[in-house]
Amino acid sequence: MKFDGKTMGYAVSAWHSRMVRGAFIGVLAALCLVMAGCSAVRSSDAGEAVDASDPWESANRQVFAMNQQIDQSVLLPVARGYVDVVPQPARDGLHNVLTNFDTPIVFTNDVLQGEFGLAIRTVGRFGLNSTLGLGGLIDVATPAGIPYHSSDFGQTLGVWGVGDGPYLVLPLLGPDNPRDFVGLVADTFMDPLIYVGIRDYTYWGIGEEGATVLDTRARNIGTIEDIERSSLDLYATERSLYRQYRNNHIQHGKLNQQSLPKM
Repeated sequence: MKFDGKTMGYAVSAWHSRMVRGAFIGVLAALCLVMAGCSAVRSSDAGEAVDASDPWESANRQVFAMNQQIDQSVLLPVARGYVDVVPQPARDGLHNVLTNFDTPIVFTNDVLQGEFGLAIRTVGRFGLNSTLGLGGLIDVATPAGIPYHSSDFGQTLGVWGVGDGPYLVLPLLGPDNPRDFVGLVADTFMDPLIYVGIRDYTYWGIGEEGATVLDTRARNIGTIEDIERSSLDLYATERSLYRQYRNNHIQHGKLNQQSLPKM
C-alpha cells in the first residue's frame, strides 16, 4: 500500500489542527513544558528500555486509545453522515474555503523559511481563488498551475534546524512533538483574525476548527481505514507515518542526503 505525502499528512493528523486556540492551549502548553524537561530515555513498568524518540510511549498509547475511541464513536459517524448528506461539490467548496483562510499563515511561513518562490505562488493562488473562485469557494488556481501547499511554524522551526524532540500524542490533537506544538501556538498569532477581538475570534476559531476536523476526517475515511486494516500495531504505524510526513514537509519533498546510507 502506498500513500503520497499529502494523503499521509491528512490521515495521520486527523485531530492535528489549530484547536489550540481554544481551552486546550494552556493545559497542553504546560504538558509540553513538563515533558520537555524530563529525561529523553526512561524505562517502562516492566523494566524494559523505551525508544529514546518516544520516551513516554506508555502514556502516549493511553491517549492514543482515548483518541481512537472518540474518533470511532463520534468523529467517524459524523463524517460518514456528512458524506452521505452533503453533495461532493458542496464538500469541495467548504474544503476550498478552509484552505483559502490559511493563506496568511502559509505565506508568513513561506517567507520565514526563505521560500520566496512559494510565497509568491501563495499570494497568486489567494488572489485567483478569492476573485475568480468566488471568495475561495472554487479552486481555480490548481488547474491554472498553482497547487495548494501547506506551511506552518513547526515546519519553519525544523527548517531553521530546531529538533523535533520526543514524540507526543495529545488529547484530541493527536500526533505531535514539542517543536510542532510550539509551531501551532505561533501560527495562531499569524492569523490576522485573532486581532479583531478575542471573544469574536474564539467563536470564529471554534467554528473554523470544527469545520476543519469534519472536512479532514470525511476526506480520509477510506485512507484511515486502509491504514487500520494493514497495521499490526496502529500506534507504531501512525508514529512512523507522522514522522515521515513531517520530515518530508521540512525538506519540502527534497531528498535528505544525510539520511542516505553510507557507501
